[in-house]
Amino acid sequence: MLAMMTNEIPERATALQIAPDQDGTLLIVDDDAPLRNRLSRAMEKRGFDVVSVESVKEGLEVARTSHPAYAILDLRLSDGSGLDVVTALREARPDARIIVLTGYGNIATAVAAVKAGAVDYLPKPADADQITAALLDHEEALPPPPEHPMSADRVRWEHIQRVFEQCERNVSETARRLRMHRRTLQRILAKHAPRG
Repeated sequence: MLAMMTNEIPERATALQIAPDQDGTLLIVDDDAPLRNRLSRAMEKRGFDVVSVESVKEGLEVARTSHPAYAILDLRLSDGSGLDVVTALREARPDARIIVLTGYGNIATAVAAVKAGAVDYLPKPADADQITAALLDHEEALPPPPEHPMSADRVRWEHIQRVFEQCERNVSETARRLRMHRRTLQRILAKHAPRG
């Protein structure tokens, strides 16, 4: 599962840097201290002026007082959801570029993050160059294809999970909408996500 993977942030030299004349204020909100510290160092090397905090409460405070131009937020924090910080950032600074990171990747939460105002959604562990590219890419072009895209089985599982969540976790309603037998759906929901 993604959550169990190592949270390495490579700190190699990179051409991806924020321009010196740009507002490089960056808020990082993550309750994983080692990851937050590595990510902070990596982003400072790329020219950002970093403020890092570990909770939704602290993230909301920074969003409302400092109005950072960029943000990298963990979705699941010990005191709540990073989506609350996305909303506060959007209110404080509508042009802020926000990336949501999570170890619990699925399509339903990606959709929620983008609807709340994030410009991208990346599963952990995310490479610092990937994050920087997502923060600085103001083009509307499609991003390059992932190095290891999800398998067809994983895409199917993610779709079923999204519909299940949209049906408020009602198995009968989900089975009806997916035109699937209820028992088949229950077996799928009882299994872990396919790898890849």
